[in-house]
Amino acid sequence: MSAESVVYYLKRPPANDPVDETEWLFSALGQFTGAELRELLYIAQEPDFFETMRAVFALPEQSRAALQDFLAAPDARPVSATIEPDGRCVLQHGTPQPPAKPHLKIVD
Repeated sequence: MSAESVVYYLKRPPANDPVDETEWLFSALGQFTGAELRELLYIAQEPDFFETMRAVFALPEQSRAALQDFLAAPDARPVSATIEPDGRCVLQHGTPQPPAKPHLKIVD
């Protein structure tokens, strides 16, 4: 697969737009395998898929690279996400541990 890509219509074209969609469809068919196209079709049906992808690509380069490295790391443990009070999103592999309960001391 090539690292070069062309994006068509980030927003859907109007219904009356006389665009020849056949041309870019055949272009995509020539660039990707049938398995890749089926996978894209399957994944694209997930709720909010396109909105999520637009948000990922809108991240600053350093943040996007860190996210891609984290997601590409070979780790079979589940991923948890936490939003910190300052708004940062923290991703971790493994099941998050609940905060420890404070030890209570009875005083007289």
